[in-house]
Amino acid sequence: MSFPEPKPRGPVLPQKRLKTLDCGQGAVRAVRFNVDGNYCLTCGSDKTLKLWNPLRGTLLRTYSGHGYEVLDAAGSFDNSNLCSGGGDKAVVLWDVASGQVVRKFRGHAGKVNTVQFNEEATVILSGSIDSTIRCWDCRSRRPDPVQKLDEAKDGVSSVKVSDHEVLAGSVDGRVRRYDLRMGQLFSDYVGSPITCTCFSRDGQCTLVSSLDSTLRLLDKDTGELLGEYTGHKNQEYKLDCCLSERDTHVVSCSEDGKVFFWDLVEGVLALALQVGPGVVQSLAYHPTEPCLLTAMGGSIHCWREEAYETEGGTG
Repeated sequence: MSFPEPKPRGPVLPQKRLKTLDCGQGAVRAVRFNVDGNYCLTCGSDKTLKLWNPLRGTLLRTYSGHGYEVLDAAGSFDNSNLCSGGGDKAVVLWDVASGQVVRKFRGHAGKVNTVQFNEEATVILSGSIDSTIRCWDCRSRRPDPVQKLDEAKDGVSSVKVSDHEVLAGSVDGRVRRYDLRMGQLFSDYVGSPITCTCFSRDGQCTLVSSLDSTLRLLDKDTGELLGEYTGHKNQEYKLDCCLSERDTHVVSCSEDGKVFFWDLVEGVLALALQVGPGVVQSLAYHPTEPCLLTAMGGSIHCWREEAYETEGGTG
């Protein structure tokens, strides 16, 4: 006798606060998971970058070497390196284990808003308020970028990378997708300054947030508008948005102290998660589990689904 297959569970949302970590690095400008979701990075206004185990609440290492506040960071696919960018206009490549600066790339004419590794972690892409994206070769000793993408007419707020594409959002109101295989540039006009862009996990869609307090889901290939998501507040700050781990929900920070979750297909608000009294500055969603990190003021919060139990009970 064979048992019926268990039904796949429906999507659950992280709404139970497990941990609050006081990061001790001034205002937390960004929080980012590493590639497998076991660790996270926090970017501080005090010029430091910190590596944490967020579920345990333990600080693993502090990285010092920026000359001004750190605005974004990313980890490599093998967890051996980090990259970061900040208000000192520099892009820094770090060795995770030693905490040392491996390379410091200079060339941007203004603060660096966003950094990403390519899939092999051989190149760092950085987007700046100077309207350019620069590509830096991690293995080369050359001080210049290997490529400069300067199509944006205003600051670049967001850069994401897939195996053969670069997705970039700009304050000029356009989201640009560079297809590196085809050598083509695709551009979609949103009209309001873009604060964040990302690919859906299935690679078919792009999510774009902008300062008209609206998120838009676009078909990646055609640019067709598939959905609009509203209710949150985003009129002044560069705030993060993303999709949940199974592409079921659209997730966004808000200036009114909440994180908003919308059903991707229906477009309806599923949850407004109260984080605190200030602006939710940044968020990160776990790659495979319903786990969310939020940054507000000098702290980060770790959220899980209601049914989640930590080892040795909740807490």
